[in-house]
Amino acid sequence: MRAEHGALRSFVRDIADYPVAGVTFRDITPLLGDSTALTQSVDAMAARFEGTQIDRVVGIEARGFIFGAAVAYRVGAGFVPVRKAGKLPWAVVREEYNLEYGSDKLEIHRDAIHPGEQILIVDDVLATGGTAAATAKLVEILGGVVAGLAFLLEIESLGGRAKLGERTTQALLHY
Repeated sequence: MRAEHGALRSFVRDIADYPVAGVTFRDITPLLGDSTALTQSVDAMAARFEGTQIDRVVGIEARGFIFGAAVAYRVGAGFVPVRKAGKLPWAVVREEYNLEYGSDKLEIHRDAIHPGEQILIVDDVLATGGTAAATAKLVEILGGVVAGLAFLLEIESLGGRAKLGERTTQALLHY
């Protein structure tokens, strides 16, 4: 299905040496600013899980909120934000995960997911997989079932998919 979404690739801008030398940043703001490209992206992400029961969509801070809320609307599910530590105003479950240089923490409200609910996790980019894996663990701690993970794009050379195990993982664009 990669060729099918080739036109969307033209809306992703490559920025060399950002945020550090040697890294090519995939800037999706042109895609977000184009109503047709944004609509096609959301529709395609949702379509990949057509026929799958989805009770809630979990969006990962921050661009995952953009795609996650839209996909939730499209599939008729509720939306749940997963945020960096200290951003949610009520009782939370926290998961710490490793980054290339250090660690970070994600949180979700304790009552955001109920046991047995089918959860679709959505984010903009699958890179090293640490954030997505931590989010999946939070969902499972609360008793949810990860029905799948959906990404706008995947940077395959970083191997993030391996951290997600056997979970159904879809990305529209591959780099």
